Amino acid sequence: MVGARRVVLDTNTVLSALLFVNGRLVPLRTAWQSGELTPLLCAQTVEELLRVLAYPKFKLTPEECEELLADYLPYGEVVAPWKGKPEVPACRDKMDQIFLDLAAVGRADWLVSGDKDLLDLGGQVRFQIIAPATAIELLTSPEP
Repeated sequence: MVGARRVVLDTNTVLSALLFVNGRLVPLRTAWQSGELTPLLCAQTVEELLRVLAYPKFKLTPEECEELLADYLPYGEVVAPWKGKPEVPACRDKMDQIFLDLAAVGRADWLVSGDKDLLDLGGQVRFQIIAPATAIELLTSPEP
């Protein structure tokens, strides 16, 4: 392997990989834990993850939240706060803009999301915007 792929994983992708231990996104979790992927993090994306983990529907104790975060955050690379607007298109969903900006500033290889507003911007940025299933397929297919 040449090196870890630098990736931005949107909140739903991270949650699915963390919460569903037998779910379809477990290969992403395995990939970041094995060093195949380096998740890029910033204050805003971590804050959103913390906020969503606290949703009552997940019924997670503070200890369980800490355990899940310990399975993700240590594998990530924190991207320092940036000034100015990165050269990326505006996302229809303003809440998703942070993922585009982080991918641009962090020089990501991939932005992994199942969100149509982000996926529709594929080809308009210098990194790939791909669905989680596509990321897993790329990770598991043999290199040429």
